Amino acid sequence: MKKMNIKLLSNSSTAPTRATEGSAGYDLYADIKNDIIIEVGDKEIISTGVAIDIGDRGYVCLIYPRSGMAINKGISLSNSVGVIDSDYRGEIKVCLKNDGKENFFIKHGDRIAQMVITPIEIPELNIVEDLDKTLRGKGGFGSTGL
Repeated sequence: MKKMNIKLLSNSSTAPTRATEGSAGYDLYADIKNDIIIEVGDKEIISTGVAIDIGDRGYVCLIYPRSGMAINKGISLSNSVGVIDSDYRGEIKVCLKNDGKENFFIKHGDRIAQMVITPIEIPELNIVEDLDKTLRGKGGFGSTGL
């Protein structure tokens, strides 16, 4: 994939940007008319004013929290990682949750998340009676130690 189409959905929308040449993701910006307060323990859906056309079914757009907001303010995504499928054409919206110690204010134009475009593989599913045996087997949470 060499190009991806971006549609700005309002005159006030900000196109996604990369902070540096080495940035893997594009920052997404709040496209809101009024400031939003995310109270401690609450979550809010924030508009970005952006829709995308990845242009290739072999890719997906993943939405991640901004690490500084998460570490410094306790603001992250309510669904951990957002998945924007290659055939979705609606507005990208971000559901932020506040696990911090104080209310968090979002203003128009604030960077609220980052999107990363990554290749995916869709394997053909093969239903079987048994799976190959491994040393770990069915050992789940904590089975390999802390």
